[in-house]
Amino acid sequence: MGGAFLTEGRPAPGVEAVGGGQVKLFSGNANRPLAEAIAKALGVRLGEAVVERFPDGEVRVRLQESIRGDDVYLIQPTAPPVNDNLMELLVLADAVRRSSAGRINAVIPYFGYARQDKQTQGREPITARLVAGLLEHVGIHRVITVDLHAPQIQGFFYHPVDELSAVRLFAEYLEGRGLTQDAVVVSPDSGRAEQARRLSERLNLPLAILAKRRTGPLETQVSYVIGDVAGKRPLIIDDIISTGGTIRRGVEALLAAGAAPEVVVMASHAVLVGNARENLAHPAIREVVFTDTIALSPDLGYTILPTAPLLAQAIRRVHTNQSVSVLI
Repeated sequence: MGGAFLTEGRPAPGVEAVGGGQVKLFSGNANRPLAEAIAKALGVRLGEAVVERFPDGEVRVRLQESIRGDDVYLIQPTAPPVNDNLMELLVLADAVRRSSAGRINAVIPYFGYARQDKQTQGREPITARLVAGLLEHVGIHRVITVDLHAPQIQGFFYHPVDELSAVRLFAEYLEGRGLTQDAVVVSPDSGRAEQARRLSERLNLPLAILAKRRTGPLETQVSYVIGDVAGKRPLIIDDIISTGGTIRRGVEALLAAGAAPEVVVMASHAVLVGNARENLAHPAIREVVFTDTIALSPDLGYTILPTAPLLAQAIRRVHTNQSVSVLI
């Protein structure tokens, strides 16, 4: 059962009202610690709402304060269980729309269904487009997200999509930990090459790419390594780690190419299903770094970088009509 959140109903320090409307934050149950951290960074409390289940599993939402004319931000990653969390977001948005909010913004740190962004075979849906349509249908005016799996998903929306990046967070962490000496940034496939390129440029490091081919619906094979990795510490950066199979096979390919057995693995979104923990326990992997877009237990032993300051800055800039691109 979802608990209620309280708010004092005032604009955050440095977050001036636009058109008389205040910033109001509400959260579903997907990642409440992140929502609370964002609210703290903005200097507000989460809005008072009930987000729970009826006995048959249906989502029940009730806002317990007025939001008429306000600038509302719904914080809800659509992480596993994806369908439950997506439905919470849709029902929250419908409640906000029917409560006469001035503007409805969805803060979706992890955008589920993003890997279904195209037809890979005949007679398949493009589910990411379907989700975009559902979000707009319930009245969402803007989406704020982190590292979409496929950039073209922005084009599935008629309304603005602000895509933030965790690259800066990873770069600052690596430099702070002294992990950039004799290192090479590695993209696990061609789809992540742009993200890896931005990290390599920030750190002034060489770039390598793993050539990957799909051998089945859920299986991939690393064919070869593009770039010089011999004697270097690989810094693998990905957007999503699900089962970790691609990472494990990529580490083995890097070792075969002469890379140092001191691999650092980074990913924006820790989906972590199936054999993920076993695959990430490869003896050559020295550290695994995630952001907190998906709620993780500290007991797992992974390094977790906070995204609340970044998301709070984005909310502040959106509300005050400032550029968000400076945060990328």
